[in-house]
Amino acid sequence: MTTWAIGDLQGCYDALQRLLEKIRFDPAADRLWFVGDLVNRGGQSLETLRLVHSLSIHSTVVLGNHDLSLLSIAERREADQRKVNPDLQGVLFAPDRDVLLDWLRAQNLMHVDRENGWAMLHAGLMPKWTITIAEARAREVEARLHGPGNDKLLRNMYGDRPAWSPKLRGMDRDRAIINVFTRLRYCTPRGRIAFDAKGAPGSQPPGLYPWFAVPGSASRDLRIVCGHWSTLGLFIGLGVHAIDTGCVWGGPLTALELVTPGEAPRIVQVPGRQKTSL
Repeated sequence: MTTWAIGDLQGCYDALQRLLEKIRFDPAADRLWFVGDLVNRGGQSLETLRLVHSLSIHSTVVLGNHDLSLLSIAERREADQRKVNPDLQGVLFAPDRDVLLDWLRAQNLMHVDRENGWAMLHAGLMPKWTITIAEARAREVEARLHGPGNDKLLRNMYGDRPAWSPKLRGMDRDRAIINVFTRLRYCTPRGRIAFDAKGAPGSQPPGLYPWFAVPGSASRDLRIVCGHWSTLGLFIGLGVHAIDTGCVWGGPLTALELVTPGEAPRIVQVPGRQKTSL
């Protein structure tokens, strides 16, 4: 069995089809891991969601910031839903929207496979979080996202504050955890997220570090595969495999074979969205 991790799709259905063909995906033998941000900007979010949903018994998905945003928008009044871009409206007003959104809401923030030595998340981890601590933090939010009253979480998860602290409680704690898992790129050594810094490493202001390169970070016993950071591009190092290669911006769509420790991972790429498309 081969397991492939696939970078941020953001509604690029055609590129996903090309990639599945190139890796010769066999649902009888292979598995797919999606690093989140299935929807938005690519013009084919509905088709993308339908395809990934159809592969659900063969795949694992973690939620990205765009996925959570779609779920949040779905909690608003219909008039407000009609103000978002046509790509997301295609999902929100589709006849099978409830099936797709209920399935999306049931996905996790973090996936851990200790047997194979991998963990998957969308964006990043706090410098002091081990894999065990991170998994516990993710499960806190997932319990509320998957349970009754999840609409309250989805309506109140936005905001850059407060910064993460283990002393946080309630919605502030949930919001801080969500920001780490779905929005983190750069942070300070103490873990304060720099939300406005989005460029490639070297472009950030002094005192900020890529989340995986903060001095004194916790040791992590699993390799991490993630996405979210298109300007970082394909990055493999420090135990991190970042595979958002900007498919929606005209870059390639990337698949990474999740091999056992000691093996070199195979990387497969196909052209992403054409810049002249919607």
